Amino acid sequence: MFNLDLRSRKPIYEQLVDKLKEFIIHEMFKADEQLPSVRLLAKELTINPNTIQKAYRELEHQGYIYSIPGKGSFVSPQSETKNNEKVEKMKQDLIKLISEAMYLGLKKEEILSLVEKAEQSVKGGEKDD
Repeated sequence: MFNLDLRSRKPIYEQLVDKLKEFIIHEMFKADEQLPSVRLLAKELTINPNTIQKAYRELEHQGYIYSIPGKGSFVSPQSETKNNEKVEKMKQDLIKLISEAMYLGLKKEEILSLVEKAEQSVKGGEKDD
């Protein structure tokens, strides 16, 4: 389920954060679903529980999960009221990336095709026909 590269320069907790975000975005973990316990995941991945805890804290800080003391960590429901500051930062980053891609020769149609692919992957492959 989790493929972590122990030889990577990227810290293990960051790899774990990225993988869990991917699972949440692609709805492999549904809203309000409980995540594996720190101990269970540490045992499964054979890594230090503090690393798992650090990844969970980061995901909670970013708003992807929430914790209930004594119960565990759960996937946060997608909120309708978005973190406007984060959304604006993402929009600015996207504009920079798209501008660079166009400068390097990517056509508008190719970029729109990539947006559609991203939309489909987030929706779990459902097609709005």
